[in-house]
Amino acid sequence: MDKNLSLQVSIFLAGSFALLIWVIKLGEELLGISLSHLGVYPDAPGGLFGIIAAPLIHGSVLHVLNNTLPVLLLGSMLIYGYPKSRWWVLGIVWLVSGLGVWFFARSNYHIGASGLSHGVFFFLVIAGILRGDNRSSALLMIAFFMYGTMFWTIFPQQPGISFEYHLFGAIAGTVCAIIFRQWDPEPVRKTYPWEHESEDYEDDPIIGDQWKLEVEPLDARCDEGGRNDRESELRSDRTRNKPFDEK
Repeated sequence: MDKNLSLQVSIFLAGSFALLIWVIKLGEELLGISLSHLGVYPDAPGGLFGIIAAPLIHGSVLHVLNNTLPVLLLGSMLIYGYPKSRWWVLGIVWLVSGLGVWFFARSNYHIGASGLSHGVFFFLVIAGILRGDNRSSALLMIAFFMYGTMFWTIFPQQPGISFEYHLFGAIAGTVCAIIFRQWDPEPVRKTYPWEHESEDYEDDPIIGDQWKLEVEPLDARCDEGGRNDRESELRSDRTRNKPFDEK
């Protein structure tokens, strides 16, 4: 599906994913269980399943709360702004970030949607730089203004935070921005009525030109006036020189 979606539909789709991770976490709380063991565990064959499940699992309600707005806002911008590449970007970031964690991360369970949101953020920023059209540039500025600190969270911060998920999500998003930079068409530029009116005015003759076509040239009028004056003088001379009738 590569057709343009309205902003409302894009927000709805991103919001549906945010709602899903809330439902899963609230279910854990109500049932008194933890699904953290479904996360990515590096170098363990059983931890491969976490590549699929980890973005849906969170360690606490605060963890879900911290990821809700980035998932909602960045996801909405991706779905709305990149109609052809959006699902490819999400799929690749999801898989590559999980694989990077499985191969290279510290030995522990890695969970949460922050790797996905970092990947989408870096995609929006790099794609906006490479493409340079109005929509991509606007999405770049919004994403950077709201979540520019994600440039720093790809580095080690606190022991309990999986910076590896952030890092490999960022790498995946950057690679996607390079690969898919020309997939999505540039948005059609909106034109306004006064732009067409100015073009019409350029084709129309000005009022002065119309008068010039209708008014006789000055030289012609002078020549004609001169001829009329000479004819009048000749008639006057003939009248003066005419002899009187003899009676």
